Amino acid sequence: MVSDDLGGPAAAVRRRFAEGDGPLGDPVGHLEGLVRAEAPLLSDQEAGRLARSLAVELVGLGPIQALLDDPEVTDVLVNGPGPVWVERRGCTERTDTLVDRRQILVAVERLVGPLGLRADRSHPIVDARLSDGTRVTVVLDPLAVDGPVMAVRRHRSAVVPLAAMAGPFLAALERRVRERANLVVFGPTGSGKTTLLNALAGLLPRTERVVTIEDVAELRLPGEHVVRLEARPGSVEGAGRVAIRDLVRAALRLRPDRLVVGEVRGAEALDMVWALSTGHRGSMSTVHASSAEDALRRLETLALAAGEGLSPAAVRPQVASAVDVLVGVRRTHGGAREVASVHDVADGRPIEVAVRS
Repeated sequence: MVSDDLGGPAAAVRRRFAEGDGPLGDPVGHLEGLVRAEAPLLSDQEAGRLARSLAVELVGLGPIQALLDDPEVTDVLVNGPGPVWVERRGCTERTDTLVDRRQILVAVERLVGPLGLRADRSHPIVDARLSDGTRVTVVLDPLAVDGPVMAVRRHRSAVVPLAAMAGPFLAALERRVRERANLVVFGPTGSGKTTLLNALAGLLPRTERVVTIEDVAELRLPGEHVVRLEARPGSVEGAGRVAIRDLVRAALRLRPDRLVVGEVRGAEALDMVWALSTGHRGSMSTVHASSAEDALRRLETLALAAGEGLSPAAVRPQVASAVDVLVGVRRTHGGAREVASVHDVADGRPIEVAVRS
């Protein structure tokens, strides 16, 4: 909140702004005009400072706006009223920024409202992607016991070179991509799975037709023949929802040379397994898992969740034939993301090729 250290001008400008006094195409410029009208004796520097502060309050995201404007911040984490946390250069740290309940709810509304989404007691969980790729996840009370929670993950446009993550595994990964092995990257949340997938995709031949399928479009493949598909959560009433599974099926009819599925987390695992085991060699995906064995078991469990009446005995060999290589990633104590292990899959079991100490 902007303090009224300049007396009445700030309050008057807030009132005129709320009444819709004038165009809003350039909110800072518009507010500066209102400030000059209310306080013509202010210097240019003072008028500009007050206008920028009011813009953050009235059309920005309040106290967290400055954190999002910091190019080194990748995640802004609001854990309810109180201090805001950020991830900066791969490390999570507490900031001096404090927010109250009203400020959090205003920021939530300004983030998800323009997308046609609603966050309230009847819709207490919202997962959305902004036009610039920024991902927003909101959980409201009473589900969030200590008050409304919000996580904002900014899209990173720069692709990390494979050599920076792969280290000693670079040659092994390059050979497996060249040989059109089906790769699945595994690791915990925030370990760099999508970052590695982007880097691996940089090895694909530029002229191959690649179809990417994601819940939230984050991949930026450098090829000349890339088709990007993104799931859609639907309206507040659920209308218009398009799931990852629907996109996987559609992608198979788009004549891809390779499929890249950003993350497998549901019944779409079965469609992906079928696709990879029936000719789309050299495809890639990611899955949340803590080990290579866990990655295979999770794919089997997710495939069974498709509800096609298949038994574990029928799904297991399908997964084994679809996945050729498992690549484990991790985040170091210093915040860097790196490849931790590479496993070839043989006879349905991950065979360790190399592991980083």
